[in-house]
Parts: sequence; C-alpha cells; structure tokens
Amino acid sequence: MRFTKMQAYGNDYVYIDAINQELPNLPALARYVSDRHFAIGSDGMVLICPSDKGDFRMRMFNPDGSEGEMCGNALRSVGKYVYDHKLTYKTELMIETLGGMKHLWLFIENDKAVNIRADIGEPVLDTKKIPVVTDMPEFIEQPVKVKDITLGITAVSWGNPHCVAFIDDTAGFDVHGYGRELEYMTSLFPNKTNVTFAELVNREYIKIREWERGTGETIGCGTGCCTAVVAGVLTGRCDRKVSVEQIGGILDIDWREEDNHMYMTGVSNTVFEAEIDISSVWEE
Repeated sequence: MRFTKMQAYGNDYVYIDAINQELPNLPALARYVSDRHFAIGSDGMVLICPSDKGDFRMRMFNPDGSEGEMCGNALRSVGKYVYDHKLTYKTELMIETLGGMKHLWLFIENDKAVNIRADIGEPVLDTKKIPVVTDMPEFIEQPVKVKDITLGITAVSWGNPHCVAFIDDTAGFDVHGYGRELEYMTSLFPNKTNVTFAELVNREYIKIREWERGTGETIGCGTGCCTAVVAGVLTGRCDRKVSVEQIGGILDIDWREEDNHMYMTGVSNTVFEAEIDISSVWEE
C-alpha cells in the first residue's frame, strides 16, 4: 500500500487512496500509521474515497483511531493529492466530508497543485450545537478562569469544537499548561475542545498557537486560524480578510459577508511518500 504524508502549513496527515481498494479495520490502521511507522507525530490519517455526491469523499481519522468530521488543512491537501496523483485533472472540486460538502480551488504550477483555497463553510456559534455548558445562545468573549488568569473565551465549531482566547504575547505563553487545562474543562466543554491562543498584530495580521485536543500543541491548524478570525471580527479586533501566522506558516483567511462562509488559502507540501507492508495491521 502506498502512503503519502503531506503538510498543509502546519498539520501533517497520512493520505491513502481508498478508491481502488478495500480497507477493513480502519481504527487499527489509523493507529498503526500514526504511531508505529514513518508517520510518527502525524495528526491522523485521511482516506480518499469515491463519492456519489461530489468528486471525492474524505474520511479523516485521529491518531487514536476515532473518526473526525473535518480539518481545513487536511481538506486542502486532499485537493493536492488527487491532482498530483492524477486521480483528477479538475482544478475545482467538491469534496464530501462528515461536516458537509466542501468546495476547493487548486492553483497549478509545473503540473502540480501548489496553493489551495477551501470553502470550509459557516462558523457555528450556537452553543446548543457546539456544545458548551451554558444558558447563553452564543459564547463570545466570555470570561473564564483558567488556572491563575481569566481569559475571554469565544466558542466556535466547524463540526468539531474550537475555542479561542486573545492574549498579549503568544511567543512566551504557556500553551501546554493553559491549553490542557481548557481542553479538560469538561464542565464547560463536555466533549473537550481545541484551543487557539491568538495575538493581534494589527487588523490584518494575527499570530496564533494551537492546542489540539488529544494531541497537544500542533504547528498549525486551518480551522484554528479561522476560529481566531471569527472571534477577531465579532469583537471588532480585525478585518474580514486576515493573514494568520502559525508555527507552520501563514494562511490567508477571508470571512465573506455575502455567504457567511470562511475561505482559507495556503500551500500544501508532500513531505514523504512510500510503500509499506501493512499485513500486521489487523492483528490486535
């Protein structure tokens, strides 16, 4: 089986062509490629599957084997995978995900997809859907005591829960300590949450560091970038078109008023590709 490891300005995922082969016991396979082979340290496994609704179907699995709904960076790299591996020659794609249908635009150089723009849809602020344990219909800039400080927390969902807090300096911040505390604050976020710590540089530029639930600090998160922009716009801090700097690089985010959708644009790189023997994967 051929595995491709790709990085989309932050997230590393393992991609597998699941169009032409049957893959039983997917949780075991996800755990295997994340923890036992070349993909150590990856954010999970992505399967490219056939779809009767769009051009392709994306299934995303976390390193622990559980299936997730959608990750913006993983989604964009699907576009690069299917174009570079000649599963399609189209430069506009509709991808089916558990989080709904997503639209991708591919920018091609030297017969390879380089920058990829994705429409990841509308941010969900309804606390009944996120969910957040609160009587408030929306959870925007709410004061939450975390360890020894109080943070203004905004809760947003893209099919998986996120929250964001603006702080003065991301570089010197204890992301592990406060991120882990927020993730496990199940009295507020019963399903645990991804946490974005954001620093406003100016109205068109934000820096973030991302704590990913179940994983720890990650070098990048596309939906985390979008979450920071949503909170920034709602609280009057930034404009709707913003560049967001994360450890893995810069994503350009555009929250358009006409359709209330978030568009994210950035590069995706293939960092490793190999064929491996997975005959032992199914042995539990």
